[in-house]
Amino acid sequence: MTGTIIIAGAGLCGARAAFSLRERGYEGQVVLIGSERHAPYDRPPLSKHADDGSLSIQYVAEEASYSAVGIEHVGGVAITDIDPTRHSVTLGDGRSLTYDKLLLAMGARPRLLPGLESLTKVVTLRSFDDALKIRDVIGPGRKLAIIGGGFIGLELAATARKLQTSVTIVESMPRLLARAVPAQVASVIQERHQLEGVEVLLQAGIASITEDASGVHLHLADGRDIAADLVVVGIGAIPNIEIAQAAGLAIDNGIAVDHFMRTSDIDIYAAGDCCSFPLQAYDGSRVRLESWRCAQDQGIIAAVNMLGIATPYEGVPWFWSDQYDLTLQIAGLPGLAVETVRRELSDGSFLLFHLDRDGRLVAASGIGRGNAIGRDIRLCEMLIAAKTHPKREELVSPSTRLKSLLAA
Repeated sequence: MTGTIIIAGAGLCGARAAFSLRERGYEGQVVLIGSERHAPYDRPPLSKHADDGSLSIQYVAEEASYSAVGIEHVGGVAITDIDPTRHSVTLGDGRSLTYDKLLLAMGARPRLLPGLESLTKVVTLRSFDDALKIRDVIGPGRKLAIIGGGFIGLELAATARKLQTSVTIVESMPRLLARAVPAQVASVIQERHQLEGVEVLLQAGIASITEDASGVHLHLADGRDIAADLVVVGIGAIPNIEIAQAAGLAIDNGIAVDHFMRTSDIDIYAAGDCCSFPLQAYDGSRVRLESWRCAQDQGIIAAVNMLGIATPYEGVPWFWSDQYDLTLQIAGLPGLAVETVRRELSDGSFLLFHLDRDGRLVAASGIGRGNAIGRDIRLCEMLIAAKTHPKREELVSPSTRLKSLLAA
């Protein structure tokens, strides 16, 4: 197969798609376009630093690897317009390129607090350059305030404490990770952060934020003031859908795609954080996920389908987070559950099995030291995909091997 495939977005998803095209024998032109000056890299390490405080970029592949297999990487410029009728895209520098197939892997951007654009000491964390700016500020004797008790904020808090930075987390909800993990897991995370000296403020509204030569000041709705050297805002992300919407593509909590990562235009595909898609394991329920594994796998699946090899995306949602020596993992969608069954493990680790009203396993979550729960969560992914209805007493008992439930 020949022609031109353009990939808009040079992150993990776009890079995996580009290499997958070559690995599957595509001989046409592959153009990978991204707004960042760096070659594609992994984003999860951005909230984590080495023990000595250093921060290094972790590339998906070395820059030379792209040219070695004939992938044209165009960095430092974004696609600003799509013309589906002419099969063309316009770049920010004015260039126009034509395509046979187009993949939109444009990711998402941090959600901002309005009215703070002029403040230099209020930042977000999405790119490697963002991480470098934060690293310049944190360290012994410094004060960091984090708005939002989600994954990014909590992982950054753990890193900052490791580097002897004073940390305050300001969260508007009644608990941490309210939209992401079950309360039992969130409780363990909160206790650990507080044990490490992090100040956690829940149900805390922000009245205003100001800055001066001494730093930045959060003025809370209850009258409290928090002084810091830097404020990091981590209150979620917004999918980058604007150029897809302007091109007339269907939008539904992201760029809407089918099981084959195909948009409403047969020659345009989308994958990763910017798209919503139907989940095979949940009878086609449509979701949008901001997940490292999802971005990687969907990039590969999109590439296969652009080559005409009809392959549906069948992944079960999976998330993980490392904070201090704890790892939490979640498979599936806990929000669909009406009942939770807990299994106690060693060293304070535990698994939660989430069942729907029919007793089907729709999700599993757990937390433990190191990789204590990793194998069990992987088996739970398989149980979820198989749409199993395990007995509650089997789930509770550590003596019941999850692998045996899968075999049954």
